Amino acid sequence: MSVAEKLDIHESYRGTLEQMNFAEGVVPEVLTRIYEEPINIVVLQRDLTQQINLYCQQLVEKSPHFQLRSVIKHADSSKSLDSLLPELEGKTEFVTDINLLLDMYSCLFDLEEVGVRLQVLDRAMCPRFHTDKLGCRLVSTYQGLGTEWLPNDCLDRTKLGAGNMGLSDAESGLYPSAESVQQVSAGDVVLLKGEGWFGNEGHGAVHRSPTITNLQKRIVVTMDFA
Repeated sequence: MSVAEKLDIHESYRGTLEQMNFAEGVVPEVLTRIYEEPINIVVLQRDLTQQINLYCQQLVEKSPHFQLRSVIKHADSSKSLDSLLPELEGKTEFVTDINLLLDMYSCLFDLEEVGVRLQVLDRAMCPRFHTDKLGCRLVSTYQGLGTEWLPNDCLDRTKLGAGNMGLSDAESGLYPSAESVQQVSAGDVVLLKGEGWFGNEGHGAVHRSPTITNLQKRIVVTMDFA
């Protein structure tokens, strides 16, 4: 391979990196990359323990319409979560994990309080691709299909909202093919930088809830600035 060919490959790769709006990794430190200007999606990849999965299964079976909405103080989050969640096998591990997410989110953004929502879902809450008007939301799916999102280089933002002209996401030209749609796994922690983040107007993370059937259930937790 000639020097010129090597340089062409290098420039092409660098150009790809400049277009990337996402970061992913298996260590919590990857979440700090949300502060990088081009990054609007960060995924912390992880697996859930057997006890956490057991708690989620019981929650779906015994409280199929469970919803938790609360503003929780970082200082006593473990105690608050323990009082708000049902008594089921595996609760200690589940509370510990939710508290870990709250701790990471609070420390990352220097928050004393966090708005927490935990729901058992049997339908897509936000079935169309969209951006959020807030600063940065944490989303994690504990059971079921994970959040779907689009990379910037596979996206025509003019087709969002009314720009779709009444067509579905797949038909509107929002993205070129089904292969463009990315999806996180259950257990993954996702940070979605919204339009409300300083300097990010017009560049919010584009995402949606996955389509689920009547036989499926999802358990999803979201965290926002309180």
